[in-house]
Amino acid sequence: MRSALPVLYQPYPHFMNFLAHLLLSGSPAATPHYDDIVVGNFAAEAVRGRAGLLAYPEPVQRGIRLHRFIDSFTDTHPVVRRTTARLREAGLGKWAGVVADMGYDHLLARDFTHHHPAEPLPDFAQRQYALLHARRHEIPERLQPLLHHMRQGDWLSGYAHPTGLEQALQGLSRRVPAGAIMATGAAAFLAELPAYEADFAEFWPQLRMGVEGSITEFLKEVG
Repeated sequence: MRSALPVLYQPYPHFMNFLAHLLLSGSPAATPHYDDIVVGNFAAEAVRGRAGLLAYPEPVQRGIRLHRFIDSFTDTHPVVRRTTARLREAGLGKWAGVVADMGYDHLLARDFTHHHPAEPLPDFAQRQYALLHARRHEIPERLQPLLHHMRQGDWLSGYAHPTGLEQALQGLSRRVPAGAIMATGAAAFLAELPAYEADFAEFWPQLRMGVEGSITEFLKEVG
């Protein structure tokens, strides 16, 4: 999902659903140019418009387009809108979408073996960090601090624990204007956890099918 954070305040730790994006990049064995797609999918957070896209080699462009597809699919999905509306009603206002993103990544991480039985979350996370670190020269400058701290703090694995979600939102709340309400985001999400679990259980398979069903077409498109 696209962040509600002003560009000036991006990136900040934990505000996006990085785990979902990276998992949806495919697999080394089955996805052509997998490493390039992972790099593009991560770099896309700081790539703007067609000019930004075309500054990258075509294999990396695939990852950027994949990221944009995931964002568009997520932002327009009725289940995600339902989650966001519920969080907005819980008092999170314009930050509801950020909390929804992070809450969904918490559920994905918590039940990672169910969604990705081929690999435990800690192994997956370390593989992603190693790949992105090795290709860090291709990552936009303003994402470099985020990549460093993500790797050092093992954010992807940290999402699996409610305390990780709480700490992430509390940290973010101190870094953005009028963000104090986000400090209550984890409590709001966990207070109605069964409802959000049901939302995620409905949404995630549809997102995966959307990516898999459209991957040939949208990875070939330019722009």
